[in-house]
Amino acid sequence: MFSDTVFGPIHSRRLGSSLGINLSPRDGKICSFDCLYCEAGYNAQGPGTTGLPRRAEVVALLEQRLQQLRAEDHKLDVITFSGNGEPTLNPDFPGIIDDTLRLRDKYYPDVKVSVLTNSTMLHRPEVVDALRRVDNAILKLDSANDETIRDIDRPTSPGFTADKVIAQLADFGPKAIIQTMITRGSHEDRSIDNSTDAEVDALIEAYKTIRPRSIMIYSLDRPTPETRLQRVPREELDRIASRITAATSIPVSVA
Repeated sequence: MFSDTVFGPIHSRRLGSSLGINLSPRDGKICSFDCLYCEAGYNAQGPGTTGLPRRAEVVALLEQRLQQLRAEDHKLDVITFSGNGEPTLNPDFPGIIDDTLRLRDKYYPDVKVSVLTNSTMLHRPEVVDALRRVDNAILKLDSANDETIRDIDRPTSPGFTADKVIAQLADFGPKAIIQTMITRGSHEDRSIDNSTDAEVDALIEAYKTIRPRSIMIYSLDRPTPETRLQRVPREELDRIASRITAATSIPVSVA
């Protein structure tokens, strides 16, 4: 759990030196997925007591931290929206994005603004518009198969389907960076594995439809709520990345 609204900088294996913004409660979790691999734990822990941070609070905390980092001549690569749940669920998300871009331009004009999102709120035009304004809209797609998404990501909405989210992701086209967690193991006596040839083939077809500017594939790096999940070895991730690039001509990074 992230106990602060603005935290870090921390080292991100994918993004570099990252100042984090957590738009979820500081002492609980609110998310539209309940992923088996979420480092913040399961949704069952509850939303906590602090509530969602509001726009005025976030902008004040962010400016204070950026001022401090600038005064210390601290290197920064990215400002990243992540934390204890899905950032786009915060009703102030679009306005907070505007504030963040303004403060970035003021204090660290060369720094990128990134949002890590699970892609569940892409039916909301105001969320889509805000995601289009950031440098890196990093949009999740862990599988192109409904059953696998339900096993791994466990969306809270019964109407969430792979076909719907792939169509929404395709609207982003070259603006999107697609992020895919590759893992295997078991949960409640069900096999979990999105590294199979069939799963990768389905993802390749989805990537062809979406045509993102790049793809990130990665595996476990921290403790997970489901302890029977396994990290897929780097060599295997590299092979999967090569298959994707060969079939789509889209750059793939591996972490």
